Amino acid sequence: MTNPNAKTAALPYNRSRQAREAETMLDHITDDFDDNPPSMAYFYDLFRRAYCRGESIEREGVRVGTTCIHAPEELIYAFGATPVRLCNGSYHYDQIGADFMPAKSCSLVKATLGMLSSENAIPKTGKLDLIVNPTTCDQKKKASAMMAGMGHSVYELELPPAKESEQARVYWQRSVREFAVRLRQLTGKKLTRKNLMAAMAKTSRAQVAFRTLHNFRRKAPSLILGKDVFLVTNAYFFDDIDRWTDAVERLNAELAQREKDGFCAAQKKAPRILFTGSPPVFPNLKLPLVIEQSGGVVVADETCSANRMLYDMTSVDEWLLNNMVDSLADKYLKPCTCPIFPNNDDRIRRLLDLAKSFAVDGVVYQTFAGCQVYEMEQRSVAEALNKAGIVMLAVETDYSPDDLGQLTTRIEAFLESIKTRKRKAT
Repeated sequence: MTNPNAKTAALPYNRSRQAREAETMLDHITDDFDDNPPSMAYFYDLFRRAYCRGESIEREGVRVGTTCIHAPEELIYAFGATPVRLCNGSYHYDQIGADFMPAKSCSLVKATLGMLSSENAIPKTGKLDLIVNPTTCDQKKKASAMMAGMGHSVYELELPPAKESEQARVYWQRSVREFAVRLRQLTGKKLTRKNLMAAMAKTSRAQVAFRTLHNFRRKAPSLILGKDVFLVTNAYFFDDIDRWTDAVERLNAELAQREKDGFCAAQKKAPRILFTGSPPVFPNLKLPLVIEQSGGVVVADETCSANRMLYDMTSVDEWLLNNMVDSLADKYLKPCTCPIFPNNDDRIRRLLDLAKSFAVDGVVYQTFAGCQVYEMEQRSVAEALNKAGIVMLAVETDYSPDDLGQLTTRIEAFLESIKTRKRKAT
């Protein structure tokens, strides 16, 4: 297969395929909707600079790439390093990644490999000193060797096969402690109680800002559209955490004013949708965008690129260094609703709780073609939602734009069925 990146290497960056793909999506996000929050200008500009113009994002210290939310970012910050989430949503990089993996593999994993193998990758995060690859799904596990073959230094952060038992908890705590040892070797710095407390305070402030934004999504009528929330959370992947938190706090202040003013970001009777499944990662926000272009509004999500990424807080019993590290480990394992674990009861409970507390009218379940764990859980989730009287639409897709027409037709029919159901109920 010809490497698509080779054809664009000589072009100015803003004319490259990856830049045009990102710009097209960003134009839809900003131009196809009225009354975008002025505070979103920070995020729109950030993505234009990073994805459309290829500008470098300022980073301090050692750069540690992460491929999953299971990598404890507080530990990375505590050692004076900066975490960079490597999950990628570009169809351009998906095509490049097909050189490394079978065509029917998960688009997200292929796109990440495609980005890491490209000389002109976006967003530009500088040279990665280490990539932390938690051993979640089988495809990500196998990707470790491929990333190492590209010349990257890769550390495999080992997860237990299940999470319920005390043995699993102890296994994971040991894995996290060993990760701290690897970070010490990488940075030459010692982990201290003071540095870890400062790192935890940094991420806690970001989580508080996110939770405030999360709670604003409960409001009816809606104060903000889901396409903007996904852009905000995707910015957390690569933006400076303090700048990101400042921007989210400004957005929250604007949403508070919108609530006082009685502002409606969507039609009052727009179907309220809970989004779950494979994560929407920029520029592949096509499904959330189709939902809101078709008259729905995404009011909540259960994905590892948004809600699951920032919702859970660290609970520390004793502020001693080893206890703090173990508490961090618990935060990344105990509440996790990732479908890699055999028992999915926590995820079903979480979805039912979100559906109730956000007064959703229906659920859209996205699965990337080749993402077996989400495909396998689809039936049990659908059964639980149906039992609770909540309708669900399961959508299998990938990063290609070719199915956009089909997706639009299915989403429009789903939203219309919700409206009909609500009319009959009144």
